[in-house]
Amino acid sequence: MLRVPKTQWLACLARSQSTSARPTTGEEYQYLQRSKIPMLHFQPSLPRLPIPELEKTCARYLAAQQPLLSPDAFERTKELVNQFSRQDGPKLQTLLKEFDAANKHTSYISEPWFDMYLRDRAPLPLNYNPLLMMNPDPRPQFNDQLLRTTNLVISSLRFMKSLRAKILEPEVFHMNPAKSDTPMFRTVTSMMPSFISTYVAYAFKAFPLDMSQYQGLFGGTRIPELGKDRIYRTDSSRHVVVMRNGNMYAVDVLDAQGNIEQPATLLARFERVLKDAKAPAADPLGLLTTENRDTWATARTHLTQLGTNARSLELVDSALFCICLDDSTIEPENPIPAIREFLFGDGTNRWFDKSFTLIVAKDGTAGINFEHSWGDGVAVLRYFQEIFKETTTAPFAQVGLQGVDNQSKDAVVPIEFTLDDRVKAAIRTAENNHNAVIDSLDMNYMKYEAINKSVCKRQRISPDSVMQLGFQLAYYKQHGAFVGTYESCSTAAFRHGRTETMRPCTVATKAFCQEVERRDSGKKKSMAELRDMMNQCSTVHGQLTKEAAMGQGFDRHLFGLKHTAQRNGLPLPALYEDPAYGAINHNILSTSTLSSPALLAGGFGPVVKDGYGIGYNIQDGYLGSVVTSYKPHRNGREFVDCLRAAYEDIGKVLAATGPAPKEK
Repeated sequence: MLRVPKTQWLACLARSQSTSARPTTGEEYQYLQRSKIPMLHFQPSLPRLPIPELEKTCARYLAAQQPLLSPDAFERTKELVNQFSRQDGPKLQTLLKEFDAANKHTSYISEPWFDMYLRDRAPLPLNYNPLLMMNPDPRPQFNDQLLRTTNLVISSLRFMKSLRAKILEPEVFHMNPAKSDTPMFRTVTSMMPSFISTYVAYAFKAFPLDMSQYQGLFGGTRIPELGKDRIYRTDSSRHVVVMRNGNMYAVDVLDAQGNIEQPATLLARFERVLKDAKAPAADPLGLLTTENRDTWATARTHLTQLGTNARSLELVDSALFCICLDDSTIEPENPIPAIREFLFGDGTNRWFDKSFTLIVAKDGTAGINFEHSWGDGVAVLRYFQEIFKETTTAPFAQVGLQGVDNQSKDAVVPIEFTLDDRVKAAIRTAENNHNAVIDSLDMNYMKYEAINKSVCKRQRISPDSVMQLGFQLAYYKQHGAFVGTYESCSTAAFRHGRTETMRPCTVATKAFCQEVERRDSGKKKSMAELRDMMNQCSTVHGQLTKEAAMGQGFDRHLFGLKHTAQRNGLPLPALYEDPAYGAINHNILSTSTLSSPALLAGGFGPVVKDGYGIGYNIQDGYLGSVVTSYKPHRNGREFVDCLRAAYEDIGKVLAATGPAPKEK
């Protein structure tokens, strides 16, 4: 879970959308920001990700297992947990703490988490790469594909140059932006020595976030290798890779001195790609990035041995980022086809290995598809919001701009590959495999307007707890059971933090769902009693969220202890062989929310074949969910129908009872 508070730029967006030309000379054009606080000012004083106490992790784990297990199964799991806490656990905890103490520059989870991602052999689309789809520019004339691409690229480069010059604003979560997102905060914290600056920020109820992942945004690619992939990075590139109809082009966007090219020049170069008479690629190489990672690694090794392919792949790998110019459009009343296209498409006009891909459709609809091993949503969402803000309020390329490029034709170069029968056969196989997966992928969208952020605020109840309660109730309506549920929560408030799992299926949510679905009317609870139960769900949810954000969940700790046993050649404790441990980590409901005014929709695939992938957001006017599932393992349409019914039931309770009493 990652929430970013609304800041002053929203007011700016509503107030004024500039249509006057901005100067494109000097440093004002080259840099997005010039922060008063040095970009990495807080980094040295960020607290280290804590290793929770073993006893608390065991207790939290049992609390999460209780609503999922029968009484007998729970007793067996409790015995294994007690055994673990007395025998294997303390030794592993000591070894984990020793490892952590020897690596104070990072967190105990960082290395094994990177390793886990890079060792997984599953294809990247659906299994790992998420999607963020951007709202349209409120001015229709700026949604022209060529114009929007140009503006998004300029703002992306301005962000990148500010990042690399270390003058980007530090990432800070403000509990109350009106009081802390201020010149006074910047003045005071910038004057403080770095080794205490984070703690000074805390006095303002502002929380600096780790920025170590930002280096992975630009010039990065995940390279497939047998057994374990590697991340390639460079900061010397001056080009992006642009994909059009499966054809690839290296397009220079920085000049020889590393300056951003003029808007007219960039527009002309992207226009050359759009107008290139090349037919759709007969053998689109991007399809290979949809394959099993070992399969792709083998094919890539062979590919590099043909002709000048090694140089061509280097152009792709070293590109600042990837741009995909598509022919698709979006239907506002039915966004599912466009979301499917942006999340995975047919694979012919994508290179899923790039750190991120900027996709711009024919009607100007834009989105970000990003590779997940190098980082989590914090850096990507910050970049996403910054470029949306600038391009919709103060873009550099204006309507009517004519492309002018006086540079060498070498500024736009088709990337050619030599393909033999073996590579062509691998492409055909990849296409068949990808089509089989996406044909089985069902996607459904639910927009529920009777409950929204404003309603929850009036009712004094957590919007996130309401949405998560809806997912539990919907699944119970559909299947009459409770299952392992994953909600992602960022731990970026710590040095090299990644994510923690929040477990939204609790004893409280189980009790509420069973009561709502109770058929014995004589024993049914009143609306007031249901509201009390709902308030309890929200209280527990809030506590679990707080614990997760503070590095006090149990999932990463147990993962770290397991990795410690493996790293030291120790037998795996019986707890990890318990079917209950396997079941809770087989996340049938995998959920994640990104709350941002820039976001039209977000999505990702289910993490297990018989699961649901639920990307959701809570807006001022509605609750929205994009639900993915695989046929025939799950019925996504039925789940969404149950989800709507669940929110109707929740809405009746809220409407009948009024706001919860304020906490004392």
